[in-house]
Amino acid sequence: MAAILTSLRNTVIAGFVLALALLLLTIDLGVTLDYGFWTFIVRWAHVICGIMWIGMLWYFNFVQMPSMPKIPDEQKPAIGKVIAPEALFWFRWGAMGTIGFGIILAHLNGYLLDAYTLGAWEGFAVPKNIAIGVGMWLGTIMWFNVWFIIWPNQKVALGIVDGPADKKPAAARTAMLFSRTNTMLSIPMLFSMVAAQNIF
Repeated sequence: MAAILTSLRNTVIAGFVLALALLLLTIDLGVTLDYGFWTFIVRWAHVICGIMWIGMLWYFNFVQMPSMPKIPDEQKPAIGKVIAPEALFWFRWGAMGTIGFGIILAHLNGYLLDAYTLGAWEGFAVPKNIAIGVGMWLGTIMWFNVWFIIWPNQKVALGIVDGPADKKPAAARTAMLFSRTNTMLSIPMLFSMVAAQNIF
């Protein structure tokens, strides 16, 4: 067991093996690999990516940023050179996976256009499409912020790309403000997504 749990790679592989065992069990119980099953798999992937994305977002905002002033200056380079770049990798690709699988899921379930138009094609008559649409728009704005504002500014702030040192503080502040924006938007985004599945 230690060989599994002391290696992140092995732990993740074991998690997927356990999920595969559950899959085989559900097939044995009579679940068929039909359209509904595959939409479930896409939703599962969407949720896994979303947990990675929002988990990293909340880690940055609830743990890393508030802790930085408490870290001695001589230890801060370890955060900027080792931890932050690795966390940002999972953060941005979690965002990409979330939006990608979310769009595929909306298409497979037939509400992609209705959701992105907030139900305008139906005269705003389907509350579920409005709710999921609000969530999708908030998620899309958050995804855009990650890839086109937060990540480019973090690369400057962390010195991942070459640039003048005097640009780093402004880049760090921009990245922080948009990360905080995403933290704020994540709350109504999750509300809208859950509401669409459970209220309407």
